[in-house]
Amino acid sequence: MPAVPQDGYDLVVVANRLPVDVSLDEKGKPTWTRSPGGLVTALAPVMAQADGAWVGWGGAPDLELEPFEVDGTQLVPVTLSDADIELYYEGFSNDTLWPLYHDVIAPPAFHRQWWDAYRRVNQRFAEAAAAQAAQGATVWVHDYQLQLVPQLLRALRPDLRIGYFHHIPFPPLEIFAQLPWRKAVVEGLLGADLIGFQRGGDAANFVRVVRRLTDLTTRGQVITLNDAHGRVTRHVRAAAFPISIDSRAFDELARTDEVQLRAKEIRRELGDPKTLLLGVDRLDYTKGIRHRIKAYGELLEDGRLSPSDTTLVQVASPSRENVGAYAQLRDEVELLVGRINGDYGQVGHAPVQYLHQSFPMEEMAALYLAADVMLVTALRDGMNLVAKEYVAARSDDRGALVLSEFTGAADELTGAILVNPHDIDGMKDAITYAAHLDPREARKRMRRLRRRVLGHDVNAWSQEFLAVLTAVPQRSTHV
Repeated sequence: MPAVPQDGYDLVVVANRLPVDVSLDEKGKPTWTRSPGGLVTALAPVMAQADGAWVGWGGAPDLELEPFEVDGTQLVPVTLSDADIELYYEGFSNDTLWPLYHDVIAPPAFHRQWWDAYRRVNQRFAEAAAAQAAQGATVWVHDYQLQLVPQLLRALRPDLRIGYFHHIPFPPLEIFAQLPWRKAVVEGLLGADLIGFQRGGDAANFVRVVRRLTDLTTRGQVITLNDAHGRVTRHVRAAAFPISIDSRAFDELARTDEVQLRAKEIRRELGDPKTLLLGVDRLDYTKGIRHRIKAYGELLEDGRLSPSDTTLVQVASPSRENVGAYAQLRDEVELLVGRINGDYGQVGHAPVQYLHQSFPMEEMAALYLAADVMLVTALRDGMNLVAKEYVAARSDDRGALVLSEFTGAADELTGAILVNPHDIDGMKDAITYAAHLDPREARKRMRRLRRRVLGHDVNAWSQEFLAVLTAVPQRSTHV
């Protein structure tokens, strides 16, 4: 068991990635740029307020660095080799767990060497966290890449209070049971004192899995762990803590003159369409991009939307391009876009503007402001923060949000127009309805949406999770 560091940190975040991308300059000194992504955005305000450490991978293979400080947070790089990235990250995390946890939209692959790498890398993260945490510290582990860390960390440091948050969906028993290493994953998660999920249904799925795959006692959200003699040693709580965004900051950004002017400029550059539809996603098969574009193409074909008066802007930021399913998805999406533009485009106007790139937040805020209708049609999504960003940007109380009922956001954003993205006819009806929404109803819906998004921001989310974690009684320091 490692010694408790004398100058350790009271709050340690453990995530697959550091909040920065690190590289070495010509002199071998580390340089960094802030990473994109929902987790970094979500936790930046938390870490800014705490004297804490963040354990994670720096983003490049074989990068061996000493811990360094950025914006008051100690960053602790974990080294991953090319083989680790291939087997643990691209393999087990993204080609086994990701499709399995997203309702098997794409078939998961089960390889023992991937699992071995996953265990090995999780042990490395646990050891790095144990070396940074002060006596009795709080450690907050994040997401599906690190599901074994809570148990591994508890074995190293039984004095710690450990929380885990699962950012993606947790599947029903019938799907999860396909995983050959299902019990080891459950035991890994049960090393935490508090396990957070995006939706109540995800937490219920996990508790049902525990009941079926272990002999532990469950009562509501609480799972009771016992020692070899049947004595209660610890209680684990599994509950929903829906994540949010820094909505006030996004609201303020969207109100700036620069963003307001850029929004108007975007519409002019697109030929001032009567209706501007917007999709913003990582290029991922879970996001329902093909379904959305298919529905839009049929609306143009049916004459329910005019190709001369309507534009769909689809931002599809690059994602996991080394994974075969993603390369195939890109080909399919670009074929669909080309077909629609070929059939319905005019000189100087394309009905679909497809952008396979990432944009800074200022440009995203301007796109949100420019759009009449936001299309979030994921087939399965833990939360979907894009939906919340769109709402936070609309201080004008205009715009409409078409939202998949299979996103975590659908539980909260009751002013949205909900759709089943598998139902193409239903999605066509919803898009048409949103495009012709009465302005008074649009304002009513948007005000309801904004009350939720601005009233429950990422700070409230993190404070709620940490408050519950620190309040969980610890019956024993040994399990």
